[in-house]
Amino acid sequence: MIGSIRLAGPRTAGSRSRGRSADRIGDAVMYGLCLLAALLAVAAIVAIAYQMIHGASASISHFGLGFLGHATWRPNPPFESFGAATFLYGTAITSAIAMLLSVPLGISIAVYLAMVAPRRVRGVIGPLVEMLAAIPSVILGFWGIIVLAPFLQAHLEPFLHSVLGFLPFFGPTPTTGTGLFIAGLILTIMVVPIIASISRDIFLSVPRELQEGATALGATRWEVLRGVVLPISASGVAAASFLGLGRALGEAIAVTQVIGAGNAIHGSWFQTGDTLASRIADQFAGATSKLDISSLFYLGVILLAIELVANISAQLISRGFERRVAAR
Repeated sequence: MIGSIRLAGPRTAGSRSRGRSADRIGDAVMYGLCLLAALLAVAAIVAIAYQMIHGASASISHFGLGFLGHATWRPNPPFESFGAATFLYGTAITSAIAMLLSVPLGISIAVYLAMVAPRRVRGVIGPLVEMLAAIPSVILGFWGIIVLAPFLQAHLEPFLHSVLGFLPFFGPTPTTGTGLFIAGLILTIMVVPIIASISRDIFLSVPRELQEGATALGATRWEVLRGVVLPISASGVAAASFLGLGRALGEAIAVTQVIGAGNAIHGSWFQTGDTLASRIADQFAGATSKLDISSLFYLGVILLAIELVANISAQLISRGFERRVAAR
């Protein structure tokens, strides 16, 4: 009985060598898979950019950079004339409305869920906020047409015009309820859950010791938020905001349903308009000529460049915040 028992002794040199070899192989495999994934992502971006530029080559050769400042869009031969100014304006206005409303709303929701709400309330409200991001954009567009547009037409737009009508962008109200303003509100609903959920996770990652230390020194909850939480998490919140901006810039279906597909630049936000993404989604399938298709590709190149600039700006702003926090 005793002879059948084998005592576990120290590992031999051979077993240790085999273990190290297996670890090195595992490290190499993991490194290779991660490098392959990164290269695939870069290759996908390069392939998309190449295809967009190749498709837009005819329009780029025909219009040049003047395409950016030309506001006419006439796809029917022989009056073919294309320009992106109207869509650049609509993209800028709708995204600006969305960011002006969604950033303070999203950060406020994140602060409440991370620092104020009881645990049970947080467990209910948090998933509901995140569910907004899961609603299909076409459903939000339908809701905007059926519910939001009549409300804006009957109540909100006349009120804003009567109170702030001296400002050009709150000018005369349209009769349909569609336009740049409702498109900005729909984008706000899409962007808020992105900013709120990411900012909440960032706020929760701030060390509790720092917050409790500031509270022990007599700081109020607002002072803890302003002096401890926000400075540490500012770079992450800025990145979350730019991520939301990327969603606002690229949304097509819901915006197409509510913006009205206008072809002119209006000072009033209550007038119809169009964006880069919505014009591509609305007219690509029905393009009538090669120059028309190439011009739509040109719009895609412009949108891709804007998204790239937004992402680079997010990186620069995040690094700037991080340097400020480190300097403190």
